[in-house]
Amino acid sequence: MEPQKKPENTASLVLREDHSGGITTVTLNRPDQYNALSEELLGVLQSTLDEIAENGNAKVVILAASGKAFCPGHDLKQMRAKPDKAYYQNLFACCSQVMLTMARMPQVVIARVHGMATAAGCQLVAASDLAVASLDARFAVSGVNLGLFCSTPGVALSRNLSRKRAFDMLVTGRFIDASTAVEYGLVNQAVAADALDQAVQALAQDIARKPADTLREGKALFYSQLEQGLAQAYALAGETMACNMLFEDTIEGVDAFIEKRPPDWH
Repeated sequence: MEPQKKPENTASLVLREDHSGGITTVTLNRPDQYNALSEELLGVLQSTLDEIAENGNAKVVILAASGKAFCPGHDLKQMRAKPDKAYYQNLFACCSQVMLTMARMPQVVIARVHGMATAAGCQLVAASDLAVASLDARFAVSGVNLGLFCSTPGVALSRNLSRKRAFDMLVTGRFIDASTAVEYGLVNQAVAADALDQAVQALAQDIARKPADTLREGKALFYSQLEQGLAQAYALAGETMACNMLFEDTIEGVDAFIEKRPPDWH
């Protein structure tokens, strides 16, 4: 009889660290599996993001990963062990919900990418609001090489890259390096591995210095208007800006600009 596999300690699959200044780091923590997205990891990641979104104290979330890689996508061994359509439907729905939560939560999500980010791991990068990668990072949606088209990663990919670049990656499964990922628009910047943390922190701190209400409303509007026609997008954006002008921090910021002094935001 084959020995039963010891269940994972779900409490340690995702690590959360709250820093001063409104920054929280969420770390995928299955290093021995290169942070493959098991159903358990997806569940803990979802609950962690929900808690951060509901708490509202953080302004920025850094999505990081432990070990040698960012994320290779779904746990294929776990998926093959349960060859059932309903199981697969639920698994992909849970993964999609994580991506939607990242877009809808009020905090700005920055992916800190090192090593490999493939399939649903590449989707995590594309679904983040911003991304900073080390120069050794590599990206692919390579499911097609296994006979599985990366359809759900393609949703996020096609909303970040040009159509032809996104489709090229999806149908060839080829890897791109970090510099190409910047050129394609998948990540914002690529830096040397030993400068990655510094670059991520600098970006996070810059954003976290902005008023929380402005960041929240601005992010919500950014994604909402993308789903609208042009006229509707302008109407929605105009309404959002009109409301934004009445925020206490906005009034202070405009007054400070007029009076040539730094804004006093608490």
